[in-house]
Amino acid sequence: MTNIENDTPVDDSATPETATSIDAPEAAAPENDEIAQLHEQLAAVQQDLLYARAETQNLGRRKEKEIADAHAYAATKFARDILSVADNLGRALAALSDEQRASDAIKPLITGLEATERELLSVFERNGITRIAAIGLPLDPNQHQAMLEIPSEQTPGTIVQEMQAGYMMKDRLLRPAMVAVAKAG
Repeated sequence: MTNIENDTPVDDSATPETATSIDAPEAAAPENDEIAQLHEQLAAVQQDLLYARAETQNLGRRKEKEIADAHAYAATKFARDILSVADNLGRALAALSDEQRASDAIKPLITGLEATERELLSVFERNGITRIAAIGLPLDPNQHQAMLEIPSEQTPGTIVQEMQAGYMMKDRLLRPAMVAVAKAG
């Protein structure tokens, strides 16, 4: 085919359809960039979704643990308050002399006090409240509070006297045992 105006040959292969296909790689590049950006955004949203799911699971586990702890340790404040009652009951029984214990006049009172102490200790046991062992053991600052040092033949740091009993509620400290420890020399 020839151009009518100047009799020059015309390339038939350069039709309008092929002309657009020549421009197509240039047009496809912005489209590919847009697709790549959309893929990156999708990946970022998926990652955020995974993090959000993990955080939701962690919050659920934390909530369940807090609820379990609240149930297990709901009586902690009450238990701490009742410890002083147990201490006073123990002191009252310890203050009784052998003559008083032998007296028929107050024997029923003593029997009642001892039964009350046994029942109180039984209630403690049923609720996971245990007395902390102290005398003869090395000082444990997580369970014992050293109040004074006493010269003794025992190894320094060994508990030689308990001034106030300490208690645990399950695995938590209710009150440390107040103790006296052996000191060298």
